[in-house]
Amino acid sequence: MTKIIEATAAPKQKLQPVTGNTATGWLKLIALVFMFIDHSGKMLFPNIFEMRVLGRIAFPIYAWCIVVGAGYTRSMPRYILRLAAVGLISQPLYMQALNHSWQEPNVFLTLCLGLAAIWGLREKRFGSEIWAPLLALCAAVQTNCDYGWRGVLFILLLYACRTSRPAIAAVMAAFCLYWGTNSSTVTQFFFINLGPLFSASSLSVLITPWLRLQTLAILALPLILLRFPRDCRLPKWVGYSLYPAHLALLWLLEYLKRVL
Repeated sequence: MTKIIEATAAPKQKLQPVTGNTATGWLKLIALVFMFIDHSGKMLFPNIFEMRVLGRIAFPIYAWCIVVGAGYTRSMPRYILRLAAVGLISQPLYMQALNHSWQEPNVFLTLCLGLAAIWGLREKRFGSEIWAPLLALCAAVQTNCDYGWRGVLFILLLYACRTSRPAIAAVMAAFCLYWGTNSSTVTQFFFINLGPLFSASSLSVLITPWLRLQTLAILALPLILLRFPRDCRLPKWVGYSLYPAHLALLWLLEYLKRVL
């Protein structure tokens, strides 16, 4: 009888082991700050390229939060529905603030698809470990969601190597190098001229691939690997409302910029 009581009283353990930073409260706030910097650079300060560079940090952090959340959530379906609801509510603001259309869903659809793929990998029902990731990647292509199939694949890769810090670092470095292949070259960063790095023949081959816009998403890696001593516990409704709230603020600032 005592054993039954103890088993009942025992806290629910994580469904999946995760290493690295599990302080998702702080991580979401940090990601939101960098996302706001990125979006402000796009809509309000297009001449400040450094804001777009710093904005690359946001998505890898959100992707990692999905991986961590998948291991802690009590209900995958409810988790997916929450993400979908926030994405749907945010879409009109996303369109107004960032000049997108209904054919260009916001990042919450990308996160939903990544989480659904993880669910399929974990449950392994009727071959879901095969068809769920494939369907998620195909859906990302068809819907043209933010970050597209690469974003969904990135979430899956982080999930696959979630138990090893070296593996997370290796996968993220390789993926960022691939991701940045066709993106803009960063030749200046906050008044620092990076041109000499490209002209140094002995180092340019090693350095040049890392000085591309999307490759610099690697700057998020320390935040993913390090552990914070304490987390910031936010009510769920606050955490989810921050994304549409930042879009509303951005739309207001962009409107004021036009009329003033």
